[in-house]
Amino acid sequence: MLDHLSLQCMDVDAAAAFYPRVFASCGVRVLMRHGDTVGLCGPDNFPRLWLGAAVDTGTRPVHLAISAPSRDAVDAVFTAAREAGADILHQPRVWPEYHPGYYAVFVRDPDGNNVEAVHHSWSA
Repeated sequence: MLDHLSLQCMDVDAAAAFYPRVFASCGVRVLMRHGDTVGLCGPDNFPRLWLGAAVDTGTRPVHLAISAPSRDAVDAVFTAAREAGADILHQPRVWPEYHPGYYAVFVRDPDGNNVEAVHHSWSA
């Protein structure tokens, strides 16, 4: 359903380094750069997440969920985020209030956004 999302970043280079490093297990990588704009893609090689310079620096909390191919990939995001010094909001676990097989980790990106890696198994 989602075609793409663009995030305003205080430091585009820091964000462009953070996402591929932390979410590598989900297939996230830099696909293209155009000036101060960076297009990130997943396994489909389509630029679905765009990072650009902040234009509106007011309070703008964003929640972004990135699909993970497995629970191991979610755990790898947790490990990479911790190694990158990211603020861990919630360690990996099943979130039964969403559905029995909703397995996710939540971290803060360099701009303070709440970013989640989630795997849906649809079973406990």
